[in-house]
Amino acid sequence: MKRFIFVLLFFLAAPLFAQQPTEIRFQSVPDFLKLPPDLYLGEAAGVAVNSKGHIFVFSRGSTTGPAYGAGAAQLLEFAPDGKFIREIGHHLYAWSFAHTVKVDKEDNIWVTDKGSDMVIKFNPEGQVTMVFGRKQEASDEGTEPLKHVKPPLPPVDGMFRQVTDIAWDAAGNTFISDGYVNSRIAKVDKEGNWIKSWGEPGSEPGQLNVPHSIAVDAQGNVYVADRGNRRIQVFDGDGKFVRQFTIDVPVPADARAAIGNKPTATNGTMSPGAPWAICITPGPKQFLYSSDAFPGRIYKLSLDGKVLGVLGKSGKQLGQFGWLHEIACPSENELYVAEILNWRVQKLLLEPTH
Repeated sequence: MKRFIFVLLFFLAAPLFAQQPTEIRFQSVPDFLKLPPDLYLGEAAGVAVNSKGHIFVFSRGSTTGPAYGAGAAQLLEFAPDGKFIREIGHHLYAWSFAHTVKVDKEDNIWVTDKGSDMVIKFNPEGQVTMVFGRKQEASDEGTEPLKHVKPPLPPVDGMFRQVTDIAWDAAGNTFISDGYVNSRIAKVDKEGNWIKSWGEPGSEPGQLNVPHSIAVDAQGNVYVADRGNRRIQVFDGDGKFVRQFTIDVPVPADARAAIGNKPTATNGTMSPGAPWAICITPGPKQFLYSSDAFPGRIYKLSLDGKVLGVLGKSGKQLGQFGWLHEIACPSENELYVAEILNWRVQKLLLEPTH
């Protein structure tokens, strides 16, 4: 009987003695991006890397207009050593409020603009080759910001409301997270035809609360950073719910918020582990990286959701993060991270964990 009680107590207490995830050692390359003297980043909302190692930064810069209604979006390209190459899409009609940038396997450059509700595809030369969605007409009477009415207005095929991110499967289908208002995922084929959408606002499995980032693994599973619900949901390529997982790593006692008061809620956008950005490394063995706003860390996970390591914290110094908004992970131990609050992109070199 005593042995039974001891074993029972051991298993009940096991979470208290659970091993903390490995703290991943890393370095941030100093002064990585070389901007011309007259060019500045605004909030760095997006970062991506192509097959040649060129870095694309989608910044809420190139504006001196008012805080409300300014065209805050600028797409910049840099060489692998961080040297500035060019601006793409200068004064593009879709530019309104930068959100994310991605590069597909053919080195086409795709951007999501949250302000104009549009997704734009550029070829590697920087020419517009495909356009999704439509922004409000400047001539329309009553043109104004989208209203977050409850219940939300029904979504419309081919249209977005504050779109957030894109990803692709091996067949060239595009998956679009649509976004702050519609809270759904859209699927478009390689020809640009709208196939379907799935998801709706809510907290049940398959429902979404601000799908903020999206990635696809080698098997075609779609991973959605369901930020408002503090979880990552996984679907197959047709939208069937497969599984979900959360990132539950204890917060250091000395953790600081990057801005504002220290969060107290256990769910929602600012909660520890709430995924702001996700990316999946190339094969053959793939890993998932995710970031949160508080305590401002990056998490390395297996594709089944096991936390393998943790790095970073909130702050303004090199190697610290201020609202990390997008991650590019061209390899397991090389990350590029775009920060909103610190107006920068960092290149991180991680020490191997195995």
